[in-house]
Amino acid sequence: MPVVNPHAAGIDVGSRSHFVAIGQGADDVREFGVYTDSLHSLCQYLQGEGITSVALESTGGYWQRLFLMLQSYGLNPILVSGKFTQNVQGKKTDVQDCQWIQRMHMLGLLPNSYQPNYFTEQVRQYARHRQGLLENGASYILKMQQALRHMNIRLDVAIADVVGQSGQAIIKAILAGQQDAKYLASLANFRIRKSKEELERALTGIFRPEYIFELKQCFEMYEFLHQKIAECDAQIAALIDQHLEERECEDGVQRKQYDKKPPKRNKNDPRMPIQQFAFQLSDGVDLSEIDGVSASTLMTLISEIGLDVSQFPSAKHFASWLRLSPNNKVSGGKVISSHTKKRKNRLGQALQRVANVIGSNYKEGALHQFFMRIKFKKGHQQAIVATARKVAVIIWNMLSNKEAFNYETDQSYADKIKQQTIKNMQRKIKKMGIRAEDLISN
Repeated sequence: MPVVNPHAAGIDVGSRSHFVAIGQGADDVREFGVYTDSLHSLCQYLQGEGITSVALESTGGYWQRLFLMLQSYGLNPILVSGKFTQNVQGKKTDVQDCQWIQRMHMLGLLPNSYQPNYFTEQVRQYARHRQGLLENGASYILKMQQALRHMNIRLDVAIADVVGQSGQAIIKAILAGQQDAKYLASLANFRIRKSKEELERALTGIFRPEYIFELKQCFEMYEFLHQKIAECDAQIAALIDQHLEERECEDGVQRKQYDKKPPKRNKNDPRMPIQQFAFQLSDGVDLSEIDGVSASTLMTLISEIGLDVSQFPSAKHFASWLRLSPNNKVSGGKVISSHTKKRKNRLGQALQRVANVIGSNYKEGALHQFFMRIKFKKGHQQAIVATARKVAVIIWNMLSNKEAFNYETDQSYADKIKQQTIKNMQRKIKKMGIRAEDLISN
């Protein structure tokens, strides 16, 4: 096979040491530590050997600092998934692994994984930390519900959101020592569908000090975590605003003004004008016009790809990276499997939630009609994946072509499906050689 990268190196990344191969000989492999001075020595060694390209395996999170340092030294590193480097011949060792990676990279057989730019990487780190805080807060909501159930206070039955406006008012009153069910029921908002009598019955329980103590600490932890989420939101907003200002200074192009009124914010949505930021970062593309796309979806989109889809040659590549395309496996002319890839993608999961909202909360529009058509043919889960892929294609086209969302009505979508059905029937009639008189019933 022809050599594509003659001056290539392969690195087997580990938790305590990194093995580096610059060739296939016994003397072409060296081991380096994981400390900062060791990483500098590794990069200087590669420069001294005339290496111009490096391939390293994505092992946990140990590759990240090494990858950035290789970039700073101008060694053009590529990150490779483990599934492309696992077929090493012979006994598996660290030396064998790094030499196998070097050989594959030298022959140009290792594809490069998607890597965001520095700004997107920063936003991604904040956003993923924020998501972790939200998940921890959700665990304390469950603990609060459990403590209330042990006192037979069924706040979870009477109120849909235990930590909503009414739920927090009732919990704060209980922690203040209030045990009168009638008074606690009066704290509920008028929008609560349950009657006052049913609320009183749900809030009548056996108040025990150990469970009240547990409820108090869980509620304090919940408030503390959401305070940290607000601080994280402020940090993300400041970072995005700074990036927009730096881009204005470098390019000399003023940021576009977002004139639309932001939609109503949900409880866990970012506390920042994320629609405006997305509009400005994408140079005037309003992704919030797409059905089902919320502020949380835009945050995930900004933090995962940074509204830059130039690294994806087509919408099909983008959908495949999101794990929303069929992974067709064909052998002997037959499709053995067409399931989507098992590995999860954060943005792909966010788009699946968008698809679920389109199917559940929307009653009109082409996307909703598409969801219902796929659901009727293949089921609910298949409809979610198919609609999420359709939304991904729309996002790629909007960001690539800098175009607005083309909203399609139910009637226009039905007409398009009708025309497509007519074309399919005409093609089948022509293929089978059916004449017009054959279609006339006797």
